[in-house]
Amino acid sequence: MEQTVLWSKSLSSVPEMTLSRPFHNSTHIFTHLSSYKGILPRASYSSTSPNEIRQHDVLDSYSQHRINSRLFRVLDAFDDEYEGVVVNPDTLPSNPNVFASTLRSSIYNWKIKGKKGVWLKVPLEKCDLVPVAVKEGFEYHHAEKSYIMMTYWIPDGPSLLPSNASHHVGVGAFVINHNDEVLVVQEKHCTPDLHGLWKIPTGFILESEEIYTGAVREVKEETGIDTEFVEVVAFRHCKNVAFEKSDLFFVCMLRPLSTEIVVDDLEIQAAKWMSLGEFVKQPLIQGDIMFKKIIEICIARLGKRYCGLSVHQLVSKFDSKLSSLYFNIVEDDHSDCQAT
Repeated sequence: MEQTVLWSKSLSSVPEMTLSRPFHNSTHIFTHLSSYKGILPRASYSSTSPNEIRQHDVLDSYSQHRINSRLFRVLDAFDDEYEGVVVNPDTLPSNPNVFASTLRSSIYNWKIKGKKGVWLKVPLEKCDLVPVAVKEGFEYHHAEKSYIMMTYWIPDGPSLLPSNASHHVGVGAFVINHNDEVLVVQEKHCTPDLHGLWKIPTGFILESEEIYTGAVREVKEETGIDTEFVEVVAFRHCKNVAFEKSDLFFVCMLRPLSTEIVVDDLEIQAAKWMSLGEFVKQPLIQGDIMFKKIIEICIARLGKRYCGLSVHQLVSKFDSKLSSLYFNIVEDDHSDCQAT
């Protein structure tokens, strides 16, 4: 859906303006456009069909004289909370030529309104619009399977829009039963130097997934074992891991709730319960400083000589959203660890 803007033909008194880039996807309709610094005439918006809109005169709020009006179409969009604009991807024109003219009018409109950033989400089925947006000054922000997100910064100076996600987030699950046996797996696809290694289940956190639920899910998917999250015992940060992205890896301790292993044939070669002593003695564990230190931390936690971070659900007034805060208090009566 496009909105129709009534604009003056008579703009001879308006100084030349340099257009910037558009903002976010939008679903709401602008209700009015006020004068820009007392120079431009008012413009009104309508969400009705162009065939239903009647030409009418628009009154300049400063000169107070009648002027002929022209119809301009703008993209359906809503304001974000950062003085930006989000374009509604569901109502984007399919025709690149229509999109080009409408996008130019929209940028002009947003600039007059003092908007800053524009977010343009282009669905895969309308990918022909991407070159048009690039030509108008939009930049790539990120891409997913079904869309490309593009941005445009309107004010002069560097863009203040947030960059694309900078990190991948992974989890590793240290699961040990009452027999001091560790749940371990061998992956089907691994680098040659890790061939034959029995390791703890690992994987990436899904979009909008919690760390603790992701660890439980990975164990279930790879081994069929049901578990309960206990704590985050450590995390690793590494730069430039893949495609210049950094990596956050959270080592979690989980408590097993079942015993029967069901291997995921797609990713896992084998899985089993291995004695803690045998697990630790593996040459690849002993020969790697990182692996060895992680296991030492987990063993210290089992001996109550180390405290990890348990998860606590809290709501902040800043965003009114339920969040997970990971922390631990040794003096807590419910804690089974002690400070060293």
